[in-house]
Amino acid sequence: MAISEFEPFFPYIIIALGLIFGSFFNVLIYRLPLKKSITYPPSFCPKCFTPVKPYDNIPILSYIILKGKCRYCEAKINLRYPFVEGLGGIFFGLCYLIYGFTPQLIPALFLASTFIVITFIDLDSQIIPDKVTLPGMAAGLAFSALPGGISPADAIIGLLAGGLILYAIAFLGNAIFKKESMGGGDIKLAALIGAFLGWKAVLLTLILSSLFGSIVGIILIIIPTRTSEKRSHTIPYGPFLATGATIAMFWGNNIISLYLSTLP
Repeated sequence: MAISEFEPFFPYIIIALGLIFGSFFNVLIYRLPLKKSITYPPSFCPKCFTPVKPYDNIPILSYIILKGKCRYCEAKINLRYPFVEGLGGIFFGLCYLIYGFTPQLIPALFLASTFIVITFIDLDSQIIPDKVTLPGMAAGLAFSALPGGISPADAIIGLLAGGLILYAIAFLGNAIFKKESMGGGDIKLAALIGAFLGWKAVLLTLILSSLFGSIVGIILIIIPTRTSEKRSHTIPYGPFLATGATIAMFWGNNIISLYLSTLP
């Protein structure tokens, strides 16, 4: 049978793969900050440490069947687990919708996966592991050899632009506020984004992430706390970078073209 005969099923296959990978993303999100092996032991309940059976590890469906509880100790399963699995399916589906069954689908899936993992690790632990960003930079440069995307030269320029611009911002922030204003993980993430998307898209990413971060920061300052403790206002920047880069990856060319069309 010709591969074209299976084409109508490709979106469903890609989304199903996204759900499956989403389950693995949860493993990475939980174990990488703890510096635990991502392959052994197999998935287990963090409360009673009982290994999760394969039939209890079906993305989203198992959560619904188990009513959000461990089969053995009935400890509540964090809602984030099915949420991340769902995000995997949605992001994989979007990648296929925009890039189709082309060579550029591969780096798009890789980058979307990276953003999901980094976002939730940074939200949980306020770190962005080198085990994610450093291989990611190398992957971005390698993927630039694929047809239909940015050139290797653009990937190198994008990597340098993203990393150096954010490094300069962090340096100025440290000098002005007399404390660390941005972590090294954010700088490496910006470099990774530039390696995948090029310098134009990484500039758009930095603009969008700054905008989103400012909006959320202002909201958190305005909203009063429910406790007597003072709010620290410490906000991880990685999720905003990932959000801005996701928009740049999917719709960056349209946004840049629209902006250029307004210039005299």
